[in-house]
Amino acid sequence: MRLVFAGTPEFAATILAALLDSRHSVACVYTQPDRPAGRGRKLKASPVKVLTARHHLPICQPLSLRGSECADALAAISPDLMVVAAYGLLLPPSILSVPSYGCINVHASLLPRWRGAAPIQRAILAGDEETGVSIMQMDEGLDTGSVLASASLSIGALDTAGVLSERLARLGAATLLRTLDALSDGPLEATPQDDALATLAPRVEKQEAQLNWSLSAVDLERRVRAFNPWPVAFTYLPGGGDPQTRRLRVWQARSCPDRAAPMAAPGTVLETGGEGITVAAGLGALLLTEIQVPGSRVMRSTEFLHARSLPPGAVLGEV
Repeated sequence: MRLVFAGTPEFAATILAALLDSRHSVACVYTQPDRPAGRGRKLKASPVKVLTARHHLPICQPLSLRGSECADALAAISPDLMVVAAYGLLLPPSILSVPSYGCINVHASLLPRWRGAAPIQRAILAGDEETGVSIMQMDEGLDTGSVLASASLSIGALDTAGVLSERLARLGAATLLRTLDALSDGPLEATPQDDALATLAPRVEKQEAQLNWSLSAVDLERRVRAFNPWPVAFTYLPGGGDPQTRRLRVWQARSCPDRAAPMAAPGTVLETGGEGITVAAGLGALLLTEIQVPGSRVMRSTEFLHARSLPPGAVLGEV
């Protein structure tokens, strides 16, 4: 099949790489415009753009796909099918109708659960034990189209959003290739979604990553895993001055649900040393094992404690 691909992050790059190694041909790639990144705020190309450049493929980076000129440009490529994976732009009807076989989306959930921009993070936050990928026929709705194929996997107890994204990308690539091969041989029966079972996965906002110590230790651990590698869970070290200099990013943590601390307010440091920093939660305690302070690298909590004092009784989270 003659394909056009649309995607942006590493998840999408993994799927594009599988397409480039398949018997199908990728005629053009769409990805988001370069965005400022890092301390210098220099423009950075998406992982999909980097991969596309290595293969010397035509690339398009429109700010929007609305307008007749966008549909005309796509029609000039004469694609059989458009494959979309974490692209970040909605496809208007004028685009959806161009490819001979329409447009399909590789979505990182078992639809209709977790429709939206952040299905991986929302699945971890909710404590789901299983997730998967869905190959969906695209329509004008938000991940509402009929499902051509799906595949599931278990969410590991230690899976971060980054780790789970890599696992789902590989699963999505394999499921997509099987679907494309089947489409090449003839029409596939698509299963409509049950809207009554739908849940939404809205985009993650940076402020969601601040740890609310009144939550249970289990919920806090899920937040640490869901927001790794972005935006990264955080709290504040005790002390005065600029809160940003006291910002403590939490990269890895483990819940201790049976650790009772009835006299300690949530956020109170219960113990330091051993495996890390144990902090009272609304229910149980959270063991911080891998952290980062401003201007420093990610480090084990035990390494941090060699350089700075954080005595039991100190309270985290106060701005």
